[in-house]
Amino acid sequence: MPADAYSPTQKALHWLLFALVLGLYALTYAEALFVRGDPNRAVVWWLHISFGLLPAVLVVWRLLLRLGRGAPPLPTSMTSVERSLAKVGHFALYALLIAIPGLGILLTWLRGDALRFFGLFTIPAPFQANRDTARTIQELHSLCANGILILAGSHALAALWHHFIRKDDVLERMLPQSQQRGAVNG
Repeated sequence: MPADAYSPTQKALHWLLFALVLGLYALTYAEALFVRGDPNRAVVWWLHISFGLLPAVLVVWRLLLRLGRGAPPLPTSMTSVERSLAKVGHFALYALLIAIPGLGILLTWLRGDALRFFGLFTIPAPFQANRDTARTIQELHSLCANGILILAGSHALAALWHHFIRKDDVLERMLPQSQQRGAVNG
C-alpha cells in the first residue's frame, strides 16, 4: 500500500541523486580546464569515476524503499495520459540512473583502467582493454548522460507546472521541509 508521503530518507535520496547528476555532468566539462597531460585532468576523472559510483548504490537503495514503501498516490485530477507519462518518466529516470554508472564502469575497464573509489578500494579490469568498444560505450554513456539531463529537466518542469499551474501537492511532497501525514523514516 502506498504511503501518504515520501519519507525523509526518500526525499534525501532524491535530492542527493539530483546533486550528484549535476555535479558529475559539471566534472565532465571540468576536464577541458586542463591541457592533456596535466595531472589535474586525471584528478578530475578520478573524481568523476568515484562520485559516479555513488548513484548506482543510491538508486538501488531508493528503489528498495520505493518497492517497500510505495509512493504517494498521484493527484486524482491527473488524467490517465498524465499518469502514464509520470510512470514512464520515473521508470526512465531509474533506468538511466542504473545504466549510466554501469556504462561508466564498463568504459573504465575497456580503457584498461582499474576502477578506483576515492582510494578506498580498487577493482582491476576483469578483461583486456578494447579501445574500439570503449569508444562505443563512451558514446552510449554520453548519450545516456545527456538523456538524463533532458529527462530530469522535464521532470522538474512537470513538478513546477503542478505547483504553479495545477496548484496540487506533487512538488511539495518531495520538498525536504514538507510535513505530510504518513511520512516516516525509511
